[in-house]
Amino acid sequence: MRVPTTILIAAAALVSACDADAYVVNINMGTDAVYLRVGDGNFIGTYANSGIPQSGGAISRVSVTVPQAAVGNGTPQVMTANGRLTSDWDGYLFCNPGQLYVGGFYRRSNNANVNATLTVTAPAALVNADGDTIPISDISWTSSGNGDGGATQPVPSGSFQAGTRTLANDFRRNTWRESCLTFRYANTQLAAGGTYTARVTYTLTAP
Repeated sequence: MRVPTTILIAAAALVSACDADAYVVNINMGTDAVYLRVGDGNFIGTYANSGIPQSGGAISRVSVTVPQAAVGNGTPQVMTANGRLTSDWDGYLFCNPGQLYVGGFYRRSNNANVNATLTVTAPAALVNADGDTIPISDISWTSSGNGDGGATQPVPSGSFQAGTRTLANDFRRNTWRESCLTFRYANTQLAAGGTYTARVTYTLTAP
């Protein structure tokens, strides 16, 4: 007998250094810094009101349970994410329930024409307790944000792939950027019942 299939992705943020529209906002120059939030994060106040970003925050989960009768029927399944929905820029309700917030800033002490790069690193597959797998490429997302006027998103729509993929290499200096991601599972294969998990890591790297 087949049982429902549950897909889980844990999304984490990693930062490394070497107005209500809110999707791209210019910020003042200052001490060199990068900040990235994926789902939840720690922030005292909001950036627009001299808030202070903090490290840490819970690892967010994106999941879906495919009903037994629908497993492998080719109908994409919308996944549900957890985590805060409001922007750390100004507290605006930028994302809707079920979406995953991804946002942050790259700040420099000058306006030198250099950009930070946003990447995501993923394993080749989601795996259940029996060792069955689902390709990570079966998970995709669309990018949007409340009040953004449908403009091009800082985090573009796409899908996962094994290894590290560049999502945006134009995360410009002295800007705040954010998007809301809606994930989908392709549901094109007759996956064995069980809970399949994988962990992906988003990284914002500044030169």
